Amino acid sequence: MKACGVFRAEKEVVLLELPEPSSPRPGQILVAVEAAGVGPWDELVIDASWDVELRPPAALGVEGAGKVLAVGAGVTGFAVGDRVLAHEAPLPGGSGFWAERVLIDADHAAACPPGLDAVHAAALPVNGLTAWQSLEKLELGRGQRLLITNGGGATGALAIQLAAAKGIEVTATASASGAERLLGLGATEVVDYHDPNWPTRLPGGFDAALIIADGTAGTALPLVRDGGRLCSLTSDAPPEERGITSWDLYVEPNGAQLFQLAEQVAAGTLELAPEPLPLSEGPAALARVVAGRAGGKKVVLTTA
Repeated sequence: MKACGVFRAEKEVVLLELPEPSSPRPGQILVAVEAAGVGPWDELVIDASWDVELRPPAALGVEGAGKVLAVGAGVTGFAVGDRVLAHEAPLPGGSGFWAERVLIDADHAAACPPGLDAVHAAALPVNGLTAWQSLEKLELGRGQRLLITNGGGATGALAIQLAAAKGIEVTATASASGAERLLGLGATEVVDYHDPNWPTRLPGGFDAALIIADGTAGTALPLVRDGGRLCSLTSDAPPEERGITSWDLYVEPNGAQLFQLAEQVAAGTLELAPEPLPLSEGPAALARVVAGRAGGKKVVLTTA
């Protein structure tokens, strides 16, 4: 089958011809991939900074959408022909979604709601679950104030929408060109991160901070009130001080949460900005995403 990934345990991403995945074991499903998401975390997968049990030669990709081809023993939630989306890590077949077929755990998949196309479905899992799980941990309520760094990225834009829907007042850092879009998504205020003095433009006293931009955790911490919370998605949560709870968060597969997110996207209450590209452009697509040149869009590889 056609795939895009790594031939050996090295960083070069290439197009591949891989053997078919094995038949699904108990609790697993085999999926014909229609679209798969690309994220900066895929570079971490290559060098095993994020160990998802990749077994080269193997396809990259820890999220995607497609149709069920086969189900293993004990799987009752899905049948052959069902459309699904999923974030999967570790990869039970040792190979990921940047391929024509992938083997995943059924419990980590969500049914794809009617009306949700494969490109939008594949753009959702990792960014959506990360935003959902971080806000769940921050435990903010209506009227409380949240600072999000890199609100213009795929995760930040989803976090803004999910937080605003709960009545949370969101201030986000982003480029000036993206401010109008983020205000439309529900942000109360957008600050240009290109301004080196952006922290001084804010009054502080935030109930919490969600760190999505590298190197901003230490800058954001003084803006959080005593006893507040800071959640870092960039593995650089600073030491706790002034009673502020500070931690690093790593996304986990969760089919139930993903289904709720997918329903919101299908209903039009949660907006995504995917950019579909053919699987053959996988190497260039990853290089662009890692370099931060996706322009706020979520790059998605399609197998068709």
